[in-house]
Amino acid sequence: MATAGHTADQTEQPLDKGLKSGALGLVSSTVIATASVAPAYSIAATLVFVVLAVGLQAPIIAVLAFIPMLLTSIGYSEMNKADPDCGTTFTWATRAFGPKTGWAGGWGIVAADVIVMASLAQVASQYVFLEFGAKGIGSDPTSGWVLLGGIIWIILMATICYVGIEVSANFQKILLGIELVMLTVLSVTALVKVANGTAPAGHLTPHWSWLNPFHVSSFSAFVSGVILMVFIYWGWDTAVSVNEETRDRNRTPGLAAIISTFILLAMYFLVIFSMQAFAGVKSTGNGLGNVNNAGDVLSIQGKEIFGSTGFGPTFYHLLLIMVLSSAAASTQTTILPTARTTLSMAAYKALPASFAKVHPRFMTPTVSTIVMGAVSIALYAGLNYTSNGIGVIGDAVIAIGLYIAFYYGLTGFACAWYYRKNLTSSARNLWMQGILPVSGALILWFLGGWSIWLDYDVATANDYTMWTVPGLHWQVGGAFVIAVLAALAGVVFYLFCRYIRPGAPFFKRQTLTRATPTLVPDE
Repeated sequence: MATAGHTADQTEQPLDKGLKSGALGLVSSTVIATASVAPAYSIAATLVFVVLAVGLQAPIIAVLAFIPMLLTSIGYSEMNKADPDCGTTFTWATRAFGPKTGWAGGWGIVAADVIVMASLAQVASQYVFLEFGAKGIGSDPTSGWVLLGGIIWIILMATICYVGIEVSANFQKILLGIELVMLTVLSVTALVKVANGTAPAGHLTPHWSWLNPFHVSSFSAFVSGVILMVFIYWGWDTAVSVNEETRDRNRTPGLAAIISTFILLAMYFLVIFSMQAFAGVKSTGNGLGNVNNAGDVLSIQGKEIFGSTGFGPTFYHLLLIMVLSSAAASTQTTILPTARTTLSMAAYKALPASFAKVHPRFMTPTVSTIVMGAVSIALYAGLNYTSNGIGVIGDAVIAIGLYIAFYYGLTGFACAWYYRKNLTSSARNLWMQGILPVSGALILWFLGGWSIWLDYDVATANDYTMWTVPGLHWQVGGAFVIAVLAALAGVVFYLFCRYIRPGAPFFKRQTLTRATPTLVPDE
């Protein structure tokens, strides 16, 4: 064991929180990381907007958005080697920069996860009705039945998370298996139809120019496309959030996170490339430029690709199951990291102690999981009612881009600062613990800053709704309003935990401090 200015026999020891250690291996961790991203759901909800921003350059934008994700996952891996704590960004940023920054990082995770739950629950609910032939309900996001189905869905996924990490992991393997197989079948079938000339009118012949990012119409459009693609990569850090329940917890979670980013890159490139070739980018029919296809692009392409004869209907229903399973997987794996983040924050006295409770038999967070589910239900119901099922929920998805960029980037910066005394010890450490994580962090914070402007300025047409500032008559984007409200909620909760709650030892640097020895595991 090499050190960074400390004795060689010490190691970072996360506080024992009562979780079930050794429950997950590399395969399970990689499955959780990949399933958390919900590839099918992410593509279904995002691809049309990416095409509207960058046109035929969507495939190369998917590749470029992978870069900051890979760089950030390296930072996660390096931090996890030294400090495998389920609080991840919260714990690491606290050690590196102090309690205020660490608490903000933890809130960034919670805010992003809670906000996205509304969209996940709604998509899952709609696809349940579509799968059972209730198209009138499933196609109507304003339906009260869809709202009820979404609430039931959150309760079901929270229950699975409550009863054990192994149950969750095994459930994820089934869901992800369906998802990856069906995405591959869909893409290959589409490319075969393009090649043999049976694709519908408007299809395109694949061309190398699709891989030239300089063909994007403007820098603003380029950045918009990358921001959207960053969202569809988000979620692999769940593997690191369950590190305390993983075998070889210093190594396996970080490796799983990195592996998952490569799986996602391959899958996204194949699907986007094939869908673009099959449907083209026209603004009518099944074209990827048709805004009417924005919320359900895979289902629409599936009807065209599989057809209505032979095994076509069977494959189409499997496709519906795939998107449903994708949303289910992401709903479940969104609850997992949030519950563990708040568990860690409570264990270190940054949140009320009740959040640190663990079930004696299931060995999973109890209060943290229940509260995550309850808050998600309340927010989903509120957003669904406020937006009549559509606009505000779309803006909520856009708003989380800021929080993703913030806490992912913060982890990259924390990695470099945490290992600062060790960076000059070897070229490997300089790159893996310093240059690469910081590069990823800089890219993400730039994108996050740009997204604030896109969300604020209604002229960018980046939002579904707008809000007029009382008395000033300023019009600002709905996504900006949601992001600001989430930040204000974080400030209020921080003030409560810091000044009203008795003791608050975390904020007095009594439970988790910069002085904790920083050690570097041997290669």
